[in-house]
Amino acid sequence: MSLDEIKPGYFYSNGAYGRTWGVRQLAHITTDTDGELVYHYKGVAGTCRRKQGQCSPVEFACWARYQVTLLENDWKRVGDDGALPVEWLIPFPFQSDNL
Repeated sequence: MSLDEIKPGYFYSNGAYGRTWGVRQLAHITTDTDGELVYHYKGVAGTCRRKQGQCSPVEFACWARYQVTLLENDWKRVGDDGALPVEWLIPFPFQSDNL
């Protein structure tokens, strides 16, 4: 994914199959002491579930293959043919006390 497609509050999948599949929510973006951006994420499904971490924007963009949203009990790809249109999405508010 490109960096301009990734926004805090939304969910992203690595697009893997089987046990390596995962979904992360980009929780928030901060700046480190060197002035570099840091992406903080929360794992919400698959191999990422109940994990949290941080990485550079480029690392997150390389990991994320596409945006997803939870529809009933299934994670659905956003923006593809037959998938949910991006306009339907409302980001989930992130609260750090939920970690």
